Amino acid sequence: MSELVLITYDWVPPPPRGFVRDLRIRWALEEAGLPYRVESTPFHDRKPGHFAHQPFGQIPWLTDGDLSIFESGAILLHLGEQSDKLMPADRRGRSDVKEWLFASLASVEAASQPWSFFMFMSDAAETPIRKFFDDFLEARLTRMETVLDGREWLVGTFSIADILMADVLRLVDRFDGLAKYPACRAYLARATARPAFVKAYDDQMAHFAAADAIQASGSS
Repeated sequence: MSELVLITYDWVPPPPRGFVRDLRIRWALEEAGLPYRVESTPFHDRKPGHFAHQPFGQIPWLTDGDLSIFESGAILLHLGEQSDKLMPADRRGRSDVKEWLFASLASVEAASQPWSFFMFMSDAAETPIRKFFDDFLEARLTRMETVLDGREWLVGTFSIADILMADVLRLVDRFDGLAKYPACRAYLARATARPAFVKAYDDQMAHFAAADAIQASGSS
């Protein structure tokens, strides 16, 4: 197997820490037990080499030998194809996981991400656009509550679909958006109690804390 290298920012400000999307990839790699290393790319000074791997100047991206893959969903799918700990081996199971992987992004995160922008900005103004996104997210969470009621994971066993869906729901829960959805909240609690998530989260926080220490030593 070729070497897996995960690239994330060298530093980010405190608010997004613990939610930077390299965590999704760290989590999958830890679940699968795949060896990898982490490299950094500058947060402030994004050079042409960064855009060559990620055309929007974002992170993460993953290199696997001569492959360079960007977008967290695409990276998770790539890793899922390498480990039955991340995606079932049977045809039906793989199809179901792919459905929910894309649903996490196109149906749930499409509603939760714009809603979270209002929350990050503490924008409580009752405007038509705010009501639209409140209602949009409520409709998606209502459907997810029905899906998850009585179900441990989205597709039988834990998979990359759960990594992605749980991470999408984590941001909603950060702003108490799951208060009315006990099945969603219980599902999220199960997912984030997994040792692989705990390690991925701790490793991301340690990565950015180390960057703080470097910056502090450089300015002293």
